Amino acid sequence: MNASALRRLLAPRSLALVGGAWADAALQASRAIGYQGSVWRVHPSRPASAGTHYFRSVDELPAAPDAAFIAAPNHEVPAIAAALARRGAGGFVCFAAGFSETGTAAGEELTRDLLASAGELPFFGPNCYGFVNFFDGVALWPDQLVGRPRERGVALICQSGTIALNLLFNDRSLPIGCVLTVGNQTRLAAEDLIEFMCADERVTAIGLYLEGVHDSVRLAQAAARARATGKPIALVKSGRTESASRTVRTHTGALAGADAAFDAFCAQAGIARCESLATLCETLKIFHAGGPLRGRRVLAMGASGGDMAMTADAARHLRLDFAAIPPGPAARLGEILSAKVHVSNPFDFHTHVWFDYPRQRAMFEVALGAGFDAVAFLIDCPPPAAADDSTYVRVIEEFIAARPGSGARAALICSLPESLSPATRERCLAAGVVPLQGQREALEALDLAAAVGEAWSAAADVELRRPQRTAAATRTLTEHAAKQALAAFGVPVPRAQLCGVHSAAAVAAAIGFPVVIKAAGAALEHKSEVGGVILNVRNGEEATAAAARLSALSDTLLIEAMVTDGVAEILIGMTVDAQFGQLLILGAGGVLTELLRDSVTLLPPFSAGTVSAALVRLKAAPLLGGFRGRPRADVAALVETALACTRYAHAHLESLRELDLNPVIVRPQGLGAVAVDALIRLE
Repeated sequence: MNASALRRLLAPRSLALVGGAWADAALQASRAIGYQGSVWRVHPSRPASAGTHYFRSVDELPAAPDAAFIAAPNHEVPAIAAALARRGAGGFVCFAAGFSETGTAAGEELTRDLLASAGELPFFGPNCYGFVNFFDGVALWPDQLVGRPRERGVALICQSGTIALNLLFNDRSLPIGCVLTVGNQTRLAAEDLIEFMCADERVTAIGLYLEGVHDSVRLAQAAARARATGKPIALVKSGRTESASRTVRTHTGALAGADAAFDAFCAQAGIARCESLATLCETLKIFHAGGPLRGRRVLAMGASGGDMAMTADAARHLRLDFAAIPPGPAARLGEILSAKVHVSNPFDFHTHVWFDYPRQRAMFEVALGAGFDAVAFLIDCPPPAAADDSTYVRVIEEFIAARPGSGARAALICSLPESLSPATRERCLAAGVVPLQGQREALEALDLAAAVGEAWSAAADVELRRPQRTAAATRTLTEHAAKQALAAFGVPVPRAQLCGVHSAAAVAAAIGFPVVIKAAGAALEHKSEVGGVILNVRNGEEATAAAARLSALSDTLLIEAMVTDGVAEILIGMTVDAQFGQLLILGAGGVLTELLRDSVTLLPPFSAGTVSAALVRLKAAPLLGGFRGRPRADVAALVETALACTRYAHAHLESLRELDLNPVIVRPQGLGAVAVDALIRLE
């Protein structure tokens, strides 16, 4: 999208408001924000009133408007767009709905007509609320307006007008510079707007509410651009459940996509995916005040043991590191606070220094200089209209005063969102201290900011490996054929041989007991579910008996050497997401796969480092490290097996649809790993 054209649309010197009541509301928003440019009303039949003249069509306007707001019946919109294009307008907002989001042939046809009629004009929507630009004092917005002019602030890009309103109505001191809604993303999509905002020095961070990804390649490029320009992204994306996905489809016609794939994309691209709008606001405040955190080491402190205990509990599922305070600073804190206070992290410093402000300042200076990535002071203040909050505010002022010169990011956390007055929050923001509201969302925001910092430090771009065509049908390789294909790329597999029922005992003896005997019919994808696998066959007699049992399923058997010294069973899989392409999936294997639902998803590029880090995140990870006296697993061999799968997948990009090794048996350190079952589906 042409940047100058979009700039003209977002910072117009003239507006055309097309329509009736909804255009009236947009006029009120323009007045509320103090818009100083020309405003022209367009309506085919409304009579003029005192101070208001209505043009009957776009063609009658005195000049080409820089921006237009279209709130006309949807079937009239293409003709209005064509008129704007003829006049040389800058662009428009299509408030009207009833286009592609309906999922109907009529809606799709109307969308095609709109695109053709608009020519090269940039436009928001259809089915969107428009935009509010606090930087430049412009609002094409058909609703109430909450906010104030900003010189610096976050840019919000939303696929839902109501969610955009919710964020505008926040009472969390989030400095919003602009709000842009995209609706169906027919012309302007979130990816376009991210890239545009990256070029605006006034934008400190970017927040998104998405219901579907318009173009995953463009989104990856936009995320890389945001990182390069130092503008971190936080988002909420709906569609984690099937119910939410159905709602998304009926709302904007978007496909939510595979949630695990989107999670993996965010993690690798350095995007903070938030679970709630509250956490989104808090994360964006951290980003606005100084960007992502450089690490996960956090010191939490406050005058309440209860606050500290709840902090530890609330953070138990997060990856924040409440490391011990180093000996030097710990000793200094002990001197300041006396032996009555136990120095730990989270740190309850009691109320011994509540009115001793010099000691407070000294305590905060030591804490902020103790080498943590962030220091969070937990305090809830009484409402100033109902009580005296002066002593609380004074303690906060000492915390603020102690910050300059420290190496740590400083945050103030109130357990209840309402327990920090707007004046105190603004004082903190002005001083570079982040006021975080709500204990759980504050801790989640710190965790997400640290994750983005880690991803930025790794500086690895996301690579999308997507096949160019969609398979109309698939075929499944036999297990033996799949293992042979994978072995050529370095996947370790057991010694094995196909044979008939009557030669099973001889083949098993040649391989060496104990063995596993499997029915090898082409249609048997899940052999264990139909009794098609017999384990631990120890001699010729047992092999003959096993072959006889399996003959009911298949005339062909697969006999393999049995791995008897396994430490852990891990799933390694490759799948193809429609939006993000090839994905590597690592999880608990064997019987634990469906029981634990324990997996991690990765996008390319794949490396030993990224695979090793992913394995550590599994619930099954302790099994690899020598759990309860068991030997340590050969993790290096497991990692290499996963990388061998990715090499096979990359080489078969256009044909591979699914690859599943379950399980890979990981043997003791130095003895390797073996893929004992394999499934490959190809185009």
